[in-house]
Amino acid sequence: MSTPSPTLREAQQQVDEWIQTIGVRYFSELTNLAILTEEVGELARIIARKFGDQSEKPSDRGADLGDEMADVLWVLMALANQTGVDLSDALARNIEKKTERDAQRHRNNPKLHP
Repeated sequence: MSTPSPTLREAQQQVDEWIQTIGVRYFSELTNLAILTEEVGELARIIARKFGDQSEKPSDRGADLGDEMADVLWVLMALANQTGVDLSDALARNIEKKTERDAQRHRNNPKLHP
């Protein structure tokens, strides 16, 4: 029996608890932004080589796409925690904004229809 996945809010709380105990303290916001950029780059490298035109290097073999995405999410949640952003609320507002703004935009885009 598997453990249920945490909600986004619970995951943010888990990241905070981990950083406060095991990680000792948060890195500065600028350091975390640099780490986020690094993690996004690692994710991009895997996607470019797995789904794009670049050939795979021996060091890329066995790379776990989900783990790389989780690294990005982890650092993003850390940044959210230290800047007071509740990602659950922010995501809900963002979905609402996109739904209102793009209600017809994508349907009317001829590039998206065969």
